[in-house]
Amino acid sequence: MKEEVFFGEGMVGVKKDYPDLYEAIVGLNEATYTGKVLDYKTQKLIALGIAAASSDERATKKQMMSAKKEFGVTKDEIVDVLRVVLLTSGMPPFTKAMKILYEL
Repeated sequence: MKEEVFFGEGMVGVKKDYPDLYEAIVGLNEATYTGKVLDYKTQKLIALGIAAASSDERATKKQMMSAKKEFGVTKDEIVDVLRVVLLTSGMPPFTKAMKILYEL
């Protein structure tokens, strides 16, 4: 993880009220986004694909925004990810994600 940023609305309260749990989540995030074999940008694009495939509109938007901000990911790179979403998860998650992309 490049920055300690969590987009879940409940994380502010967790950080304040349950710092031990918050630190465990930070540790898991750091253990996940290592960039050891797959670089962090690739891992971010995978996370974007997973969010889009699950039709989580909020997470998809946040992943797109983060990928653009942190790595300058282009519209075409995101569309490549969404092509895989279309193939593996179908039209509804694909069209939701494309709508989000065009709104950004």
